[in-house]
Amino acid sequence: MATGYLRHFQACNTHDLSKFAPFFIGPVQYGWIPEPLASDLLGNMDMFDAHQNGLRLASRFDDFITRSQALATAASWLATKTGRPLRNEMYPIVSAWGDEPLAQIDRAAVPLFGVRGFGVHVNGFVRKADGIHLWIGERAHDRQVDPGKLDNFIGGGQPIGLSIEDNLCKEAKEEAGIDASLAKTAKRTRDIRYMIERTSGLRNDTLFIFDMELPEGHTPKNTDGEVAAFHLMPIAEVAKIVHDTDRFKFNCNLVIIDFLIRHGFLTEKDGEFSAIKAFLEKPSA
Repeated sequence: MATGYLRHFQACNTHDLSKFAPFFIGPVQYGWIPEPLASDLLGNMDMFDAHQNGLRLASRFDDFITRSQALATAASWLATKTGRPLRNEMYPIVSAWGDEPLAQIDRAAVPLFGVRGFGVHVNGFVRKADGIHLWIGERAHDRQVDPGKLDNFIGGGQPIGLSIEDNLCKEAKEEAGIDASLAKTAKRTRDIRYMIERTSGLRNDTLFIFDMELPEGHTPKNTDGEVAAFHLMPIAEVAKIVHDTDRFKFNCNLVIIDFLIRHGFLTEKDGEFSAIKAFLEKPSA
């Protein structure tokens, strides 16, 4: 097995866009659809037109409601075709975070359309006499993505209609039993953007990263069934797992490596440092 930190950034930015058809709403491209599915959509669904070697939502869908209804029909059809059930959680379709959404789409269809996805990830840490320890989640074995793998302390997708901070509080309560008063002490640190080709489609994601310092003796408790267990690990142990293995959910490695840099565990002395910084400093909006 390959080792190192940089490989996780390389893996999360591996894709071949020649295998995808551009997806447009009006004159603007919003995503990338796998070529076979794009052809199927054009051949079977009358809400799309061929456009610039890709497909475009038909112009008769000209407001948020009608666009969302058309995409809901397409998402339902794709769920049946691909065998990937809908999540019944809606994401905004935007070019950049903060834009007015043109439509909403089911979370399961986001990678199928290759549209921008967003999420919050939190490093939960404790300062002890022997140094920093990180709370690490262990994903339940019924998760659709990376079941049973290790995870960040808190993480979740960014649904439409919630601010980043409100979503952080929601996920903190659901995943770790953290009350809003403690969740609001989390400090936003960086946004990380990546584009990775997976069996589910194209993950075109931005993660909003937070650090949450927890008091020694505080034990998190999952309330929504997504986390099988929590483990409090010394930072060096977490770093070794990330460096030497693939035990973490694919994108969680990036969040932890950024934490290692910001807290002085990974420095310029590491041969991969400059290349990692270049990935971290890519524009994320």
